[in-house]
Amino acid sequence: MEKNIMQLTPDMAPPPRRIADLPGPKGRPLFGNVRDIRARPFHQVMEGWAREHGPLYRFNIMRRQMLATADRELIATLLRDRPDLIRRSTRSADMLNEVGTRGLFTAEGEDWRRQRKLVMRALTPEVIHNFFPTLVAMTERLRLRWEAATAAGRTVDLLRDLKAYTLDVTIGLAMGQDINTLELEAHPLQRDIEFLFKLVARRLTSPFTYWRVPVLKRAQDREADAASARIQQAIFGFIAEARIRIADNPALRQKPSNMLEALIVARDEPNSGFTDEEVVGNAITMVFAGEDTTSNTMAWLLEFLGDHPQAAARMGEEARQVLGERAVLDDYRLLDQLKYLDAVTREAMRLKPVAPFMAAETNQDVVLGDLAVPAGTVIFMLLRHASERDCELAQPERFMPERWLEGANGQGDDPGRKLFPFGGGPRFCPGRYLAMAEIKMAMSMLARNFTLERVPGAPPASECFTFTMTPDALPVRLAHN
Repeated sequence: MEKNIMQLTPDMAPPPRRIADLPGPKGRPLFGNVRDIRARPFHQVMEGWAREHGPLYRFNIMRRQMLATADRELIATLLRDRPDLIRRSTRSADMLNEVGTRGLFTAEGEDWRRQRKLVMRALTPEVIHNFFPTLVAMTERLRLRWEAATAAGRTVDLLRDLKAYTLDVTIGLAMGQDINTLELEAHPLQRDIEFLFKLVARRLTSPFTYWRVPVLKRAQDREADAASARIQQAIFGFIAEARIRIADNPALRQKPSNMLEALIVARDEPNSGFTDEEVVGNAITMVFAGEDTTSNTMAWLLEFLGDHPQAAARMGEEARQVLGERAVLDDYRLLDQLKYLDAVTREAMRLKPVAPFMAAETNQDVVLGDLAVPAGTVIFMLLRHASERDCELAQPERFMPERWLEGANGQGDDPGRKLFPFGGGPRFCPGRYLAMAEIKMAMSMLARNFTLERVPGAPPASECFTFTMTPDALPVRLAHN
């Protein structure tokens, strides 16, 4: 099939194929494939269907016809045509909006273009460079915690600590607050955020939106409303504090030290068209988008390193060369010198992406190659399956970081052309620079100061879907160098 997408107009000849002509799993009367989807993690079910039915297939949920594709070129085309012909699925957007993340992530059309300008001004390299000393301090705090634990013979809970670290960094950059969930293990804001993450994941695979009917609401749904209200109240407080800082130090209008200050400066410009509610929505979106995704990327990377000690040793050697006597990298210009760490991260993101699929929806009747697709059709893009199976890489099923290095296979493969860990097209993730900086900071610190060991007899981590793809446990442990 030719990999293009175009609007279906009355003067066009009817496309030869309809969705009903595609292969797909057999469904049950009325419910379709609901039971299949709820039997296992959603992404694993769809990947299994792709292996059985090919890179483009259909399935049904409650009589609603849906598409799924693992065709890498088609996925790239769909990502490129957002937000005009294709948008984020309305179901996903509505469920995220319900818990308070009404911002760039769920915006569409002209509203998206307007908010994109706002957020891009708040996530410039200069803003992140101004934040870098705080990132160094938070990484050093993580190192000291791990050093104390290993010296005392205690097991480090890597999953928990990485989540706390990334939440501290994200809230630090987004809102200028150091809530220190790394050391304060029962912080209420962290509890509320993690609770909403898991709830949204459950709702995404629920065939009925029962929680929108007041008499059907369960206790967890009422708690979700309360958690969302608490998060918004906290952020309105952070906004008030930021306004005081800006008033006391007008230089922050020219050089904001965090995302919230940059958002407030943009919102306060004459005729900006932005509201405090949009500032709050984008601040919450930043936390939701940045905390779980980055921590889980590092967690999956650690599992791969536990299984590939040669890669871990090479990463440690590079970290010692770049950091020298430093325990933590303290010059952001050195981040680009961690080339092997970058390659290892890209390979982990290819095989264990935290977003193994993405749901899109057609804004109007379109033609995908020779396939007619009606407006409102949900299309699941199987990102992991596309980069692991439907690709041109040599031995794509293997963990081979060297494939991304210059000099490998000529010039080395370009991850940006073959992978979609940060999306693609006009809606490419604006937080990618921060995410890669966090990963390089924490992982170079670990490689420089600690040894990673696989726990004898521990089973491989299982893939759980809690809005992002999360390992259930890590079969690795830390020892101090």
